Amino acid sequence: MTIPTEITLHQQSKTLELAFDDGSHGILPFEFLRVFSPSAEVRGHGPGQEVLQVGKRDVILTDIEPVGSYAIKLVFDDGHDSGLYALEYLYDLCKYQNGMWHDYLERLEAANASRDPQVKS
Repeated sequence: MTIPTEITLHQQSKTLELAFDDGSHGILPFEFLRVFSPSAEVRGHGPGQEVLQVGKRDVILTDIEPVGSYAIKLVFDDGHDSGLYALEYLYDLCKYQNGMWHDYLERLEAANASRDPQVKS
């Protein structure tokens, strides 16, 4: 199992930087992390139950909490804090980021949805 050796929160660039014990590293935007949260709220409880996350372009990661030696909990300013990001999942997010993001953008377009938050009147 490849695990992070460093996790650095960059508020200005809205990214989470990870260095792994195999020498690899990745930079994950807050929006990407929020959209691909491993929570049931996002993933659903089974295949086909995924909930497309929209309007998350400006989401801010406000806190990172360790969960044992196997995961971290990310807290976002939209109130989302229920996903436990297993260390292996973080590695996969870094490794497959480009393809995952491309698929997400295609799903957004197909749903005629936007990354931009809805303006509340």
